[in-house]
Amino acid sequence: MAAVNADPEVMRWIRDGSVRDEDQTRGGVQAWESEWESQGFGLFAVEIRSTGEMAGFTGLSVPYFLPEVLPAVEVGWRLGRSHWGQGLATEAAAAAVRFGFEERGLERIVSIAQVGNDASERIMTKLGMQLVRETVNPTSGRRVRVYELSSDQYVTTAR
Repeated sequence: MAAVNADPEVMRWIRDGSVRDEDQTRGGVQAWESEWESQGFGLFAVEIRSTGEMAGFTGLSVPYFLPEVLPAVEVGWRLGRSHWGQGLATEAAAAAVRFGFEERGLERIVSIAQVGNDASERIMTKLGMQLVRETVNPTSGRRVRVYELSSDQYVTTAR
């Protein structure tokens, strides 16, 4: 995960676009692990089945950085560049959404992308999410779009 977080192209759309070093990545992973205990959900490693290689992560977290959407649970993902464009993020995010609704009984899941991150917005629409607002991330000053999927919408669109 440290290599993924150290890639400026991967991190371009994450918060202020800064890369993260190994210590910062380790701290992030520890925080994600504690969410499993406190929230009952968190992030999953995305692994390539045929090789066992870690491609990145997907999963559920609380988007504390954007208080105006709270209470909410966000589905997110981050993959290394060599894994882009293969449908992995969509497949993994769909599994996380399914987990959130079917295993954790969530009523609503959001996803947040910086304006201009068209690839992530395409994934959100493939998940059945609808754009509900455009706003500014107060931690980075960057414009973001918030997409949403309710449990009722999920039930009618789930395949």
